[in-house]
Amino acid sequence: MKGRSMPFSAFLLLPGFLFFCSQGNRPGKKAEGWPAPGEVTQWAIHDPERPLPPVIVPGPAGPPVPAPSDAIVLFDGDDLSAWEDSKGGPPRWKVESGYMEVVAKTGSIRTKETFGDCQLHVEWAVPEVLSGEGQGRGNSGVFLMNTYEVQVLDSYENKTYADGMAGAIYGQYPPLVNACRKPGEWQAYAIIFRRPRFDAEGKVLEAARMTVFHNGILIHDHVELAGPTTHKIRTPYMPHPDRLPLSLQDHGNPVRFRNIWIRPLE
Repeated sequence: MKGRSMPFSAFLLLPGFLFFCSQGNRPGKKAEGWPAPGEVTQWAIHDPERPLPPVIVPGPAGPPVPAPSDAIVLFDGDDLSAWEDSKGGPPRWKVESGYMEVVAKTGSIRTKETFGDCQLHVEWAVPEVLSGEGQGRGNSGVFLMNTYEVQVLDSYENKTYADGMAGAIYGQYPPLVNACRKPGEWQAYAIIFRRPRFDAEGKVLEAARMTVFHNGILIHDHVELAGPTTHKIRTPYMPHPDRLPLSLQDHGNPVRFRNIWIRPLE
């Protein structure tokens, strides 16, 4: 694939790219009665010693990627009519010049419509001039089913823990490569998401899975999620509906989003 210096299979052998399925900060500890998927990782959640992925240079940012004819357009640059705040009220994020922007302390926003299996396209940008470092720099997130997060962060020459950088499936998988563009430039996520399946008693039959492209570069290849994505602890799966909203995070930074569309796959 363009931009890679080694075959994809080689990345699977690198330290730090083993599958997660532990809970808490002790690697290997499983929740009682929890059918944790995949292999137990050697890394604690947010371990600062976990190796960072290699940095690559993606192609230049282009114009917004047009939505296909069967997609549901969630944001086309005009208004937030498809969205609400976390309490079901009108969202208070700013809309101008074809993008929406997080307004600090107004809360995260979510779609009025609910989704399960899907193909999602979302474009985002952090301000050209940024303050802060690590997790305090261009922080937001894209939450599938309001539960499973792909991290948004300025990871261009900005070091943080590997499972919390841009493109990470938060707290679980670092991206295979760091494909971030410079601050101020538009970036794109293309996400294929398969929801978890539960039986009538709430037991996990199939774990959630994600494939993610960042700026056209594969950064997750059908990885199996160990549960919801959470901060500092690993939380086991809890049964939930087959369809839930997509949400975007207010983490206090003025991150911008544009051209969001989704294709339900169920």
